[in-house]
Amino acid sequence: TNQNKLIERLKNVINTLNKHQLHNETTSEEIGLDGEKLARLIDQQAKQIIKTNSQKEVLLKNLEVQNQELNEYAHIVSHDLKSPLRSIDTVINWIIEDYQDTLGDGVRKNLNLVLNNLEKMDLLINGILNYSTINKLETNVYDVDLQHLVLGVISSIYVPNNISITIIKKLPIVKGDKIRLEQLFQNLLTNAINYSDKPNGQIEIGVKEINGFWEFYIKDNGKGISEIYYEKIFKVFQKLQNNKKSTGIGLSIVKKIVGYYGGNISLKSKVGVGTTFYFTLPK
Repeated sequence: TNQNKLIERLKNVINTLNKHQLHNETTSEEIGLDGEKLARLIDQQAKQIIKTNSQKEVLLKNLEVQNQELNEYAHIVSHDLKSPLRSIDTVINWIIEDYQDTLGDGVRKNLNLVLNNLEKMDLLINGILNYSTINKLETNVYDVDLQHLVLGVISSIYVPNNISITIIKKLPIVKGDKIRLEQLFQNLLTNAINYSDKPNGQIEIGVKEINGFWEFYIKDNGKGISEIYYEKIFKVFQKLQNNKKSTGIGLSIVKKIVGYYGGNISLKSKVGVGTTFYFTLPK
């Protein structure tokens, strides 16, 4: 009868909940067709679900508060760190300017070394801030012309005279926001520039359609990366030992942004030949 079919379906629901929520190995044969027993089980499961959902809501609320506190803490720390860095940078430049005629080569070299490390520390702080705020930025999704955006990125970064950057195919318009997408391309292009070691460095940017996604690639003819480092380079503060310019955050930011949009990133590389990074964005 229809009543028996309904009871059988309810039994299956109860057994599923028992196994996945209460880890109870009760089988369908162990639950009889007794309506009162079935009602009690449904009542118990309903209360358990309400309790579990309530606990999840509290946990999510606590996580939200903690994430907000961490975000605020990151900005406070960055401000406190940047202030003395700027002061040190200013004082050292004053010394170099005021005593340029009396400074020995050794002293001048050491002072420039300090300035270089101050610049690296500043980049590191900015990188930490960028990484920590990727998911915190207000989400405004709109059409972004990547051809225009990437040309702007290329004009804003330092590209040595011996390196050429070519867009092989006109880049599409995607849904996203300008800030994150600028960070994405800027970090990948800067990475390609930093690892260039050829007299004529070549960087290519291209795109093709794959199953509802745009697959982009950024290819260089630089130093290349050994396969054992493929996973390591995407982790925060991990970098290849032979690049002093890197802060170890750039590719972590790239991976986080691509993941934010629901895409994937990978690479192919050969040491001494070059590297190609592939990443996808929804169409």
